[in-house]
Amino acid sequence: MDYAPLSAACVKSLNDKLYEKRKAAALEVEKMVKEFVTHNNTTQIKRLIKVLGQDLTLNHNPHSRKGGLLGLAAVAVGLGPSHTGNYVKDLIHPILCCFNDSDSRVRYYACESLYNVVKVARKDIIPYFADIFQALSKLCCDTDQSVKVATELLDRLMKDIVTECLEFDIPAFVPLVRERIYTKNSFAKTFLLSWISVLSAVPEFDIVVFLPDILDGLFKILEDTQPDIRKFADNVFIEFMQRMMNILIVHAQSQDESQQLTAIIWLDEFLRLSGSNLLPYTSGIFTAILPCLSYEGDTKKSIKKTANHVNETLLKLLVSKRKEENVTSETSIADSLDLTSIIEVLTKYLTMQQLSVQTKVAILRWLDHLLKNLPKEMQLHVEELFPVLVEVMGDNSEEVVTKALVVMSELIDHRSTNLEENKYFIKFMVNLLRLFDSDRKLLEDRGSFIIRELCVLLNAEKIFKVLAKTLREEHNLSFASLMVQTLNEILLTCPELFDLRLKLKNLDCEESMDVFIGMYKSWSHNPVCTVSLCFLSQNYDHAYNLVKAFADLEITLELLVEIDKLIQLIESPIFTFMRLELLEPEQNESLIRALCGLLMILPQSDTFLLLQRRLLAIPSAAMNLHMPKKNSIAKNVSKSIRDKINFKELFDHFVSIQKQHHEQKKQEQRNLITSDMSNLNINDG
Repeated sequence: MDYAPLSAACVKSLNDKLYEKRKAAALEVEKMVKEFVTHNNTTQIKRLIKVLGQDLTLNHNPHSRKGGLLGLAAVAVGLGPSHTGNYVKDLIHPILCCFNDSDSRVRYYACESLYNVVKVARKDIIPYFADIFQALSKLCCDTDQSVKVATELLDRLMKDIVTECLEFDIPAFVPLVRERIYTKNSFAKTFLLSWISVLSAVPEFDIVVFLPDILDGLFKILEDTQPDIRKFADNVFIEFMQRMMNILIVHAQSQDESQQLTAIIWLDEFLRLSGSNLLPYTSGIFTAILPCLSYEGDTKKSIKKTANHVNETLLKLLVSKRKEENVTSETSIADSLDLTSIIEVLTKYLTMQQLSVQTKVAILRWLDHLLKNLPKEMQLHVEELFPVLVEVMGDNSEEVVTKALVVMSELIDHRSTNLEENKYFIKFMVNLLRLFDSDRKLLEDRGSFIIRELCVLLNAEKIFKVLAKTLREEHNLSFASLMVQTLNEILLTCPELFDLRLKLKNLDCEESMDVFIGMYKSWSHNPVCTVSLCFLSQNYDHAYNLVKAFADLEITLELLVEIDKLIQLIESPIFTFMRLELLEPEQNESLIRALCGLLMILPQSDTFLLLQRRLLAIPSAAMNLHMPKKNSIAKNVSKSIRDKINFKELFDHFVSIQKQHHEQKKQEQRNLITSDMSNLNINDG
């Protein structure tokens, strides 16, 4: 028989039963092909492929078939990537025929041979994908383990090539799967699922469109008795859902109401079916539904309602997943959530002025749940959240501000025993003061509300201590005075401050003394507030000295208004204890003198008459001002603690602060005149 262009010796070696001789002959074939390529001898190449593909691979001798397969692989290697494409069909068809060989070693060599051809040809084998896929789908069920291993290697290479080739024909691939998806063989099921999974992971391959063609078969595979196959099928379903989730998220943001509603309804259903498997898509879902929570009007009522249901379902999934995690450590909720993307989306929408209260409250609920359920992970995002939450303090809605304060308290970690050393607590207090300073209307309208809410959520005493310390370093003296006035009003009127008032009233320990001194130094920015603090703490001697010091202050309308407010407060339940002490005038002479001093400062108004009537109600002995001065400290207060307070130093501090206020006011007046003159010069010019 004529085997040209192969030599007789080469043919003999290709037919030999020893692998080493067949391998040596294959190397000779490779060299021969390279020479043919160099001389562009296509006729000899075709002749060689025909000899190897027909005369040897179809030979009844299994060793000849093995040699033929090795030879065909050698031809592909000799041709190289640039020339193999012209001969792919003639190379692979003889090899595929050997996939059905009765000899397992021949089937093994067929896999190895095709692997080498495919490795060289790469995308040139795509037109013959159906033939190769069909052969692989059978060989994956082979009973010989070595053949299975070789098949897996070839299958992996085919997947790599297909996923690299964006021109791959998905519509032609789907029928190949549909024909085989009802197979009973477990290996065949795994083979098909692996291909579906790989192709569905390529964004450019829109395999979701063809889901109806294979959906029934996938459900059948879910019935398999082997858990690993059922799990694989379930994961494929999840992959399809995830691809579809991206599509739904896009359409859920459509301007067309019908399209938007349909997409959100589908999102809702997917969450119901797939549950926590869709948590990785949380940020995308937020992008779709959060704006919908702000919709108004009947036409968008259904969209808003469905979007709200999606949000609640997602929130429940987070909580249930967390409970599940507490039971088993197999999965972690932190692994399921892309917190960076989630925080980015939530903070973006939280600061959008056009969004409704409902949307912002929903966002703040999410932040609160995330901080509670993932405290360690969320600590990595504190710097991103912090400025946004401070900004929300200025929101028009009290509900939004309240929820933001709840989140801030969680972020600060109100359970911390060293709250005063918590850098985020101090930072928030400082930033809050800066916000009040820059937005006086916010301070006027919401200042008291915000601080009161904070006192409930955190520790009222710590809040006042940190604010007082910060205000002592405040350079804007007018703001410091205004802020002290706000804090003093809260201190003297709000039930949330009962414990702090009690501590200041009793002054029965070193800690309460430190609180008093710290507050006094800040309260010194406002004379009337300083007096009220001394009234509250029963330091009547010092209160009297402060009232006398008013003689050196400029008595402005603002000062008189504040004294008026103080007199009104003295008549409130907060100062009941002080009014009762007026029943013992001999022991509280300084208190009486301080009140008389305030009376002397006031013009004769309704408030003047109110305080006058109160003083006239004191037992007559109180008016004998020539009586020997006695200790003015209330009987129920520890004298030893008060003896440690350097009231002279505090008084000097008060005077110093008042001088600073006076100098600043004079400077402001100079600046105003200078500014007016500058404007005048400009106009004259």
